[in-house]
Amino acid sequence: MKEKVLFDEEAILRMITRISHEILEKGDDIEEIVLVGIKTRGIYLAKRIKEKIRNIEGINIAVEVLDITFYRDDLSIENNDPLVNNVNFKLNLTNKVVVIIDDVLYTGRTVRAAIGAIIEQYRPKAIRLAILIDRGHRELPIRADYVGKNIPTSRKENVKVQLTEVDNVDRVILM
Repeated sequence: MKEKVLFDEEAILRMITRISHEILEKGDDIEEIVLVGIKTRGIYLAKRIKEKIRNIEGINIAVEVLDITFYRDDLSIENNDPLVNNVNFKLNLTNKVVVIIDDVLYTGRTVRAAIGAIIEQYRPKAIRLAILIDRGHRELPIRADYVGKNIPTSRKENVKVQLTEVDNVDRVILM
């Protein structure tokens, strides 16, 4: 299948702005919010949301990083079970409102791994989920609290978020 650009830099900026406002409007104490970006693109989305919230409210929200990869059975077959690597948060997330941030929500397995890693070490007041693109096809009962865009896809299609910090371009493509 040929790739198709679904969203450009301007559309991604609008999504980040909307998600940032929705996080602020949820009613949580802003001083208790910690953004946890899932490596790789979730980190950069978290930093952009942090900056947008700083511009709106003048408050610096903490950002933490969570590294989740996938087990490999061999070089050609990828198992869908995520592996959390080295949880080394600078902050204590107990009694914080943790907002997990990632680029694409698909089966829910990455988010489940992230939640598991957080609650294994901490007792947050709440865990919320912010996703730039929700493409459906959940295998677990996980739903995002904040969504940039819902994109109906088939299982044969793939949604890729590209960000300037990694890919030298801001866009979302369907492949």
